[in-house]
Amino acid sequence: MEKKILVIEDDKDIADLVKLVLETTEDFKVETVLDPLMAYDKVKEYQPDAILLDLSMPKMDGWAVFKLIRSDNAFANTPIAILTAKSQQFDQMVGLHIMNADAYITKPFGKQELIDKTYELFKTKE
Repeated sequence: MEKKILVIEDDKDIADLVKLVLETTEDFKVETVLDPLMAYDKVKEYQPDAILLDLSMPKMDGWAVFKLIRSDNAFANTPIAILTAKSQQFDQMVGLHIMNADAYITKPFGKQELIDKTYELFKTKE
């Protein structure tokens, strides 16, 4: 059965690339949202099995979106991977160990890395 993935990413080219790459597998159905202010509504509507979330977005940063999603009991256990250009070890430690994201994917990413990290999201919740 396909897993529903929601990509929250303000760069349309990157959002489309992530969708294209993940849908090369038969295991993922991907929706995207480009406006972080619309992200929470899209989460409620789409009911994703996992979320890939950009951090650096206009209007509302990814951490604010992350906190909003996690504050809703319906999505508190939905795996969230951070998808960001912030590649410093400090940023990764904040993301994984302070914010408790389920994965951290740095841009630019390789096709197989993106697929593997997305599969890993489901292993952490089994």
